[in-house]
Amino acid sequence: MSYSIAVRALCEFTAKVGDLDLRFTPSPTALEGIVGHRTVASRRSEGYQSEVALEGLYRTLKVKGRADGYDPAQNCLEEVKTYRGDLSKQPANHRQLHWAQAKVYGWLMCQKLELAQINLALVYFDIVSEKETCLVEAFSAGELQSFFEHHCGLFLLWAEQEMAHREARNHAAQKLAFPHADFRPGQRHLAESVFKAVSTGRCLMAQAPTGIGKTVGTLFPMLKALAPQQLDKVFFLTAKTPGRKLALDAAQVILESADAPPLRVLEMIARDKACEHPDKACHGESCPLAQGFYDRLPAARQAARQAASELSLLNQDALRRVALAHEVCPYYLSQEMARWADVVVADYNYYFDFSALLFGLSQANNWKVAVLVDEAHNLVERGRQMYSATLDQSTLSGVRKTAPDALKKPLQRVNREWNALHNLQLAPYQAYDKAPEKLLQALSSCSASIGDYLNDHPQGLDSALQSFYFDMLQFCRVAELFDEQFLFDISKRDLERKQNLSQLCLRNVVPAGFIRPRLTAARSTVLFSATLSPRHYYADLLGTPPDTVWIDVESPFHADQLKVHIVSQISTRFVHRQASLEPIVELIARQFSQRPGNYLAFFSSFDYLQQVAQLLAERHPQISLWSQSRGMAEGQRQAFLDQFTVHSQGVGFAVLGGAFGEGIDLPGARLIGAFIATLGLAQLHPVNEQMKHRMAAIFGAGYDYTYLYPGVQKVVQAAGRVIRTQQDQGVVMLIDDRFGDSKVKHLLPRWWSVEQAHLASGA
Repeated sequence: MSYSIAVRALCEFTAKVGDLDLRFTPSPTALEGIVGHRTVASRRSEGYQSEVALEGLYRTLKVKGRADGYDPAQNCLEEVKTYRGDLSKQPANHRQLHWAQAKVYGWLMCQKLELAQINLALVYFDIVSEKETCLVEAFSAGELQSFFEHHCGLFLLWAEQEMAHREARNHAAQKLAFPHADFRPGQRHLAESVFKAVSTGRCLMAQAPTGIGKTVGTLFPMLKALAPQQLDKVFFLTAKTPGRKLALDAAQVILESADAPPLRVLEMIARDKACEHPDKACHGESCPLAQGFYDRLPAARQAARQAASELSLLNQDALRRVALAHEVCPYYLSQEMARWADVVVADYNYYFDFSALLFGLSQANNWKVAVLVDEAHNLVERGRQMYSATLDQSTLSGVRKTAPDALKKPLQRVNREWNALHNLQLAPYQAYDKAPEKLLQALSSCSASIGDYLNDHPQGLDSALQSFYFDMLQFCRVAELFDEQFLFDISKRDLERKQNLSQLCLRNVVPAGFIRPRLTAARSTVLFSATLSPRHYYADLLGTPPDTVWIDVESPFHADQLKVHIVSQISTRFVHRQASLEPIVELIARQFSQRPGNYLAFFSSFDYLQQVAQLLAERHPQISLWSQSRGMAEGQRQAFLDQFTVHSQGVGFAVLGGAFGEGIDLPGARLIGAFIATLGLAQLHPVNEQMKHRMAAIFGAGYDYTYLYPGVQKVVQAAGRVIRTQQDQGVVMLIDDRFGDSKVKHLLPRWWSVEQAHLASGA
């Protein structure tokens, strides 16, 4: 059995030494890098060969890759690197890594052409000046063979352990039994559909009700498919922290079952949550965990692998313990271990973002991956956020005052172009077909100036200017991709009543064009949620391939478990809000007196929530209540949920679509009912109206795609908090006359039995 590795991955494993240093990086964009490589190739002689495919063997290790270029006339193999800034500031360990790659390619070329010696060139191409810096050295084939075999030998011990691990993993996974005594109703259908999807290499959309065990029901069949489909990795992607915990818990259940395979399960978290020294920059002169990072990485990597074999779960805490024991950065150790994990549990952005690590590694290493997307209805809005860009003029105003002198002029030019736009606009909000060219040129030029400044000043920028710099880079990147799937808009706002400032937004409306390539790059992608209806809405906005399978898994629950009442005598529209307060309060009080217990009451806004909560407290002080507040921290959210105990009785007030509208589990007596006093429709404001017009132009259903479908999805998610097990009994009050509309009713779960409530006689 041979182990295959790319030249770049081999060198990154064996030839990286010294500090972790993010100050001098190949900062050009991917597009600029491609153009730079083409420019270099275009300057070479007629017989010059670009992108030369090479491969070689060392014992059981196969090494392969593409050399940037080879000139037969000069017998010179080139490794091309694009950059911007001052090349003299490049850290020595970066240069050493580049030479290592060139030498490995050099040996592979000597072997292919049976050469006795070869010239190797590192070509550094400055994308701003378009100047080349060429560093050329001659090497004998013997020297390069020794170098190649030395580095292969360093990697081979690890590779042999990896092959043994993979063989044991695949062998055991084939025998893996379902970790519970039996499947829950609907769970087998889901698991079989997932296994069939990965076996046929198709995308699956699975609408499956809460409570059937979707997490285990999707992860288990993917593990069974590891060997027959020769999968390298399974990525379990979640929208929120609770989803990651559920995935890790499900993995733990599988790993604790009889004959469990030796699986490495890795949790990846955001950089700001993993950083041990948020006040320090990511380089050895500032952060002690960056200093000598690559020198200590081999031992830390080995220890993390050992911990994975003992614990199986390399969660946030386990990885942090290993990292700190070896004095390396936990965040960058997790990025390294992503290469060697079997199952990676991470946020959506690790696979779907423009610069997503897991997607990038998969492409670079030709991994065959399977992707599970939990609570996939969230991917629409999260996708829009990932592929949008915003710039705030108040931030620009602040950074201009404190910016270094060298950057004041480019920042001033951006502000001048911004003001020119701002002054032409009469309305507070205006959408445009595209961003103006002069502004984009000013932003691009300013970004380049800041990039050059960073290369010349290793101490870096203050945090506000650095953050604005990253926002500009994202804005320029999105501008390059701008098409009819986007809006460009300007929102004016008055700050401190002194100066008119505005916000610019390149707003992605339809993320399908960016999500689709990620779905199809995997062997199989499974998108699952309790709310993926109507099918065409999610298919259109997520860009699922034409041969995608869609299943609606039968519910394990029965209509007599959940009494669903439409209270159509009350309107929750904004104009009727004041009149609705008293009837809603009396409805809650009457239901509570008839069946005391724990309830959740959902409203369209914090203002509405507070008005009803205040009136309930005045009229019925005997009913305990607690309310969600704006910007609750994780601890505060947990304290809110802790109020729902088996023995407590009261009403928790929450905003629909917020932290408590989905992803929380309050089984049995912890929650016996919900009042949903809103249809969940997005606010009627200029941005949403523009979205509606764009949706109408693209799909012919502007109102439904912008307001109705997302709104009802939130309602169904919130109602799904009530019935969590087959033993639960509960009630849901849908408070608004619009719930009686046949179009709305059609979007509610099939297993619900919906009745009209009569206020006069009680619900």
